[in-house]
Amino acid sequence: MTDPRIATFHCEAEKVLHFLQTEFGKLQTGRANAALVEHIDVDAYDQRMSLKAVAGISVQDARTIVIQPWDRSVLQAIEKAIQQSNIGVNPMNDGNVIRLNLPSMTEERRKELQKIVHKLAEEARISLRQIRQRAHDHIKDEKNETLKGSLTAELQKEVDAMNTKIDELRKKKEEEVMKI
Repeated sequence: MTDPRIATFHCEAEKVLHFLQTEFGKLQTGRANAALVEHIDVDAYDQRMSLKAVAGISVQDARTIVIQPWDRSVLQAIEKAIQQSNIGVNPMNDGNVIRLNLPSMTEERRKELQKIVHKLAEEARISLRQIRQRAHDHIKDEKNETLKGSLTAELQKEVDAMNTKIDELRKKKEEEVMKI
């Protein structure tokens, strides 16, 4: 049975990984991906809603994202939200759907994205260290020295596994960014 302190660490570390994957998904890599726009907030129906809540998002081809609102009255609001989001794409509104044609990426933009990928991965590692420190503080309170030692070793094993996953995600995203 897993100690609750280790289980809590694992749960919080998984949240860090999930957040990292979400952030990586938002990075434009020159290939169309719904994750690039689904998080954008749109002013619709007198409130802020995510784009995926007011429209269907599909990938037409490698460089085109098609956004079809459930209600055509929010088409202008969606277009405005995309323009303000600074994702580097101009929306084309044909009255029924919005098309986003992603430009091919320059070498300079690829290197810039590579730096962002590194920064995001490092932020994830920092979060992981903070979570590890909290778990370690809870383990230090343990009276049984044998149990304390085994819990510390198990915690370190979990930390190493999570760091490996972060590195794998980073390498995969870097390859995706640098691929032409």
